[in-house]
Amino acid sequence: MTKSEVACDDFDDAFWDAPAESIVREEPRNKRVYDLEERTAKFGEMVIDFAKTIPQSPVTSRIISQLVGAATSVGANYVEADDAVSKKEFLKSIGTCRKEAREAKHFLRMIVRAVPALKPQARTLWIEAKELHLIFSKIWRSGQEMTKH
Repeated sequence: MTKSEVACDDFDDAFWDAPAESIVREEPRNKRVYDLEERTAKFGEMVIDFAKTIPQSPVTSRIISQLVGAATSVGANYVEADDAVSKKEFLKSIGTCRKEAREAKHFLRMIVRAVPALKPQARTLWIEAKELHLIFSKIWRSGQEMTKH
C-alpha cells in the first residue's frame, strides 16, 4: 500500500467508526481529503445523515428536500465536471458546484432557524459547504481568467 492509500484507509476508518454525530472536518487530528470527488461525496452523505435527524413538519419538509438536493448535487456536478470534454463544459459544471454549495449553506441556515437545537451539527456542515464553495469559486475564477487570455 502506498502512503496515500494508507491515509485514505485511515480517513475512511475514522469516518465509519465515528460516533453517530459525525463531524465533517472540524477535528484537527483528522487528515484532510484533497480528492474533491471523495470530499463532495462525503459531504452529501453527511447532509443525508443530518437530514434524517431533522423533525418533520410543514416548515422543515421542503427545506430538508432542498438541502439534500443541493448538497448531493455538489458531488454529482463535480463528477460531471471531471468527465467534461471541453473547457466550457468543465467551467459550466464547476459553476453549478459553486451554486449548489452556496445553496446548501443557505438551507442549513434555514434549518437552524426552524429547529435551533440543530445549530451545532448544522454549523459543522455549513463550514464544509463554505469551504467547498470557496474551492469551486477559485477553480471557476481561474478557469475564466485562463479563457480570457
